[in-house]
Amino acid sequence: MKNRIEDSHGGIKSNGQNAAETRARELIDLLEARRKLSLEEYAQLVSLYSPEVAAYAAEKAVRARKRVYGNAVFVRGLIEIGNYCKNDCLYCGIRRSNDQCSRYRLSPNQILDCCREGFSLGLRTFVLQGGEDGHFTDEMLCALIRDIKAECPGCAVTLSLGERGGQSFRQLRKAGADRYLLRHETADEAHYRRLHPPEMSFAHRMACLTELKSLGYQTGCGFMVGSPGQTQDTLAQDLKFIEEFQPEMCGIGPFVPHHATPFRNERAGSVEMTCYLLSIVRLISPGVLLPSTTALGTIAPHGREMGILAGANVVMPNLSPASVRKKYELYDNKRSTGEESAQCLAALAAQMQSIGYETVSHRGDVRIEPFSDGEDVLTQRKEEAHGNIQSQIPEGGRVHS
Repeated sequence: MKNRIEDSHGGIKSNGQNAAETRARELIDLLEARRKLSLEEYAQLVSLYSPEVAAYAAEKAVRARKRVYGNAVFVRGLIEIGNYCKNDCLYCGIRRSNDQCSRYRLSPNQILDCCREGFSLGLRTFVLQGGEDGHFTDEMLCALIRDIKAECPGCAVTLSLGERGGQSFRQLRKAGADRYLLRHETADEAHYRRLHPPEMSFAHRMACLTELKSLGYQTGCGFMVGSPGQTQDTLAQDLKFIEEFQPEMCGIGPFVPHHATPFRNERAGSVEMTCYLLSIVRLISPGVLLPSTTALGTIAPHGREMGILAGANVVMPNLSPASVRKKYELYDNKRSTGEESAQCLAALAAQMQSIGYETVSHRGDVRIEPFSDGEDVLTQRKEEAHGNIQSQIPEGGRVHS
């Protein structure tokens, strides 16, 4: 038994396991102190996952989040405005070639009605999400944003409508859109090609994110955990990208297969690794707005609570009309009722209270936390990130107008 020691739970660990955990804790401590690691260190940290290491990272992440946001969990009203999409992403249930998908589009009046209902429930952020669909013109969306702002004073409007192009991004921002969520999906170009059809460009996705930030949006990126072809090295690139880009929002959820996609037989990502990565992202950027996603709640009964306990601080119950919620099926068995419904905010509040948190419905804008020497980390890193991300964009990767 010379090479084995007893752990704190009474189990037995080898010296090798103990050394690995010690190294992981060292990296977590370093990340907490510096808010950055090398690419190699991120890959090592991912590879050293264990329940004990994840618990240590979560403890640090929760402390960082509470330092900035206290026990607040921000509630956003999610409105899925349509499931038509011109793209054919290999993982997505509303991909263009899925002829089993029952398509729909909400009218501007229907979307506005959803916002009115959410506003009456106390919500002050509305997230308009949909596929890349030319039906929703800039003129239509700009008018809608202005109407939402007029009828729901003081609210924030977040858009998640794909790669609309530079001119569109500018017009929507001018109309009053506050935030834009565009998941990068992966920071590894070869992996991006594994997940998307040839006509979609990694360079253009990255250029769009840079453009959104330059226009003053609170900008969100993000990725799936456990997507086909993902490795510890691709995850390390995701973490390094987030460190350098410094998004105001970051959406991370497990990959969940959809029966009508080429990835139908692939294994889903794990709740455990997703939560571990949520903790790591929180340590990279203590002030980031970090959702505990619907996908977490879909693959685990208490997935949403697990995400909050790992460092997340945003939840997005569904405000879409009940008649269309099942149609916006990005992955199989997507939850949209119960605590996932905006009409059940009391149940959601009780769910969060049961783990020691308080739901709040105000705008919940990003907060900047300085380093101990008083430097404004987010501002400092934004300037660094612009140059770093621009250098990552291959030739031809500029935003299409």
